[in-house]
Amino acid sequence: MQLRCAIIPLVLLTSWFSLAQADELQLAENAPSSYTVVKGDTLWGISGRFLKKPWRWPEIWDMNKAQVKDPHWIYPGEVISLDYVNGKPRLSIGKKAGRSGTEKLSPHIRESALDKQAIPSIPPSVIGPFLSRPLVIEENGMVNAPVIVASENERVIIGTGSKTYVEGIGDNQATLWQIYRPGTALKDPENGEILGYEATYLGEARLTRSGNPATMTIVSSKEEINKGDRLVPATNAAYPSYSPHAPDKMIKGRVMSAPGGVDEIGQNAIVTISKGTRDGVEIGHVLAAYRLGATVKALDDKESKDWFGKARTIKLPDEYNGLVFVFRTFEKVSYGLVVQSLSSLHVGDVVQTPEN
Repeated sequence: MQLRCAIIPLVLLTSWFSLAQADELQLAENAPSSYTVVKGDTLWGISGRFLKKPWRWPEIWDMNKAQVKDPHWIYPGEVISLDYVNGKPRLSIGKKAGRSGTEKLSPHIRESALDKQAIPSIPPSVIGPFLSRPLVIEENGMVNAPVIVASENERVIIGTGSKTYVEGIGDNQATLWQIYRPGTALKDPENGEILGYEATYLGEARLTRSGNPATMTIVSSKEEINKGDRLVPATNAAYPSYSPHAPDKMIKGRVMSAPGGVDEIGQNAIVTISKGTRDGVEIGHVLAAYRLGATVKALDDKESKDWFGKARTIKLPDEYNGLVFVFRTFEKVSYGLVVQSLSSLHVGDVVQTPEN
């Protein structure tokens, strides 16, 4: 059973919010006085109903840092009300109480085994496949993982329904396994450091007979599977329940890739970011996306050259282009969902702590 804490309104603000509180919260145009949560809502979407800058959601709840990391789970049917305390907007949560209004929920511990009905932070249908798969591996990270050593009748192409033989399963009792091979190197666009490798997801296999080698049957294949490909136990997706919020310090990274190698990245697309937990990135962080300003040559005149006679260049400013919600982190990289975009994002674009 999981224990989830309710939001406790009117707690003292911690220094974590001191920077964010430097600017007054701005409500969205036509922000409602109350809103009843419905199935299909997301925390990000509800935030946008009340605030011009949805990542400042924790401030309007008077949440401290611990509560942001373990927030109240919001459910369909609950009513979110907008009030003012000492002239500042505040949200509270209640439940329907018929036509007479709402019944306020007192601070309490809500206990639930699965909380499947709670609304997610962002659309689960978009990020689901990216939560249940490794996605990023360190160099030599799969060297010791079980490996396909042969196929039935020595088939060259291994696909759905094929029988394969896998070495290295050992005592692992997992029944369903995912198949991968190391993919493209993820390089930091600024310094060239290899931050990891994208794991190319190939399909899934089911263990049918233990041993060394073990016997497995391919139950699904997204791409061609070959001898030498590696396996990891399949896991269930764990949807992030953290509230969207800005980092409490300046974090600045770059977009490194998008699934499928697309050049133009739009809203609801997934991006790989060149910063991870070692840099302070955490699930729920909202980062502003900027189109990277080009470097151009200065005008051709006497003032356009430096002391050594070389042509000067001018770096154009980065231009704001949207928001990215971080939903999964690794040590050196993170995955984010583009929740807002003014125009297409591109590999190399900047992501950083948003301005208040």
